[in-house]
Amino acid sequence: MDLMEKLAKERRLVNLEIQKTLIGKPDRIYSAARHLCLAGGKMVRPMLCMLSCEAVGGKREDGARTGAAIELMHTFTLIHDDIMDADDMRRGKPSVHKLYGVPTAILAGDLLFSKAFEICDPRAYRILARATSEICEGQELDVSFEKRTEVSEDEYMEMIRKKTGVLLEAATEAGAVVGGGKDEQVEALASFGLSIGLAFQIQDDILGVTADEEKLGKPVGSDIVRGKKNLIAINALASLKEKERKELLNLLSKKGNTDAEISRAIELFHDSGSIDYCKKKAREYIKTSDSSLQEIKDSTARKELRLIADYVVKRDL
Repeated sequence: MDLMEKLAKERRLVNLEIQKTLIGKPDRIYSAARHLCLAGGKMVRPMLCMLSCEAVGGKREDGARTGAAIELMHTFTLIHDDIMDADDMRRGKPSVHKLYGVPTAILAGDLLFSKAFEICDPRAYRILARATSEICEGQELDVSFEKRTEVSEDEYMEMIRKKTGVLLEAATEAGAVVGGGKDEQVEALASFGLSIGLAFQIQDDILGVTADEEKLGKPVGSDIVRGKKNLIAINALASLKEKERKELLNLLSKKGNTDAEISRAIELFHDSGSIDYCKKKAREYIKTSDSSLQEIKDSTARKELRLIADYVVKRDL
């Protein structure tokens, strides 16, 4: 039995909370809001919230509503992200703006944002609000990087800390708070969540150029087409010889690359060793996350949190 099957009950609890929350009028905006929420997402964030709640002595079910709130917030960011990146596919399905149009998609995202705070445990309001602010900052950094030739690894790591890491950090921190954890437990689980959040984004970057397109749910190499400066590109540009470096820069600067050009960019990534570098970097963050978990008393919940950390870097979608 794999991890997702093992945690099927938790996913059902979160889906039930989401379904109960996203009922209302007009039908169109609620239908748009439900589209991605119930499209088969991995539910990593709400599971982290529920397991963190149990790991400090609470009941995992007590973290279900706050976990659902975090998933709503995550989906809000995906809808707006797809609009900004003009991505027509998400999770193997048409993106919300593709199905419902940009105005309704924006409103659906806003609805999810507000509903998240409606169902979140009040003790976690500040955690969720802080994370959401940082996600917006991270998204702006990500967009600005596309226009730059040079982006440092430190700048990139700060960007993904904000864009991706802080919401996984919020999931584990909020779960620990709802579960009545002590300050040191809350801090340890927050650190755990942030570390696997960083690993999660790096693995996403890797899958973006190595995954099977059908599993990925969107075109392989789409980041190349948009000139994204992810860790793979940053490391490749720092490692390649001048001729290949200029070639890769040209490919990343060009809009609307052909399939052959995308394949060539991916070949340069492999040749530079940047994909292997990123795999190693992701594993390092998982190792750091394991150190954070040592502060938490051994339990079934702690073991399952550790399994999620492993899943983050071993997943193929």
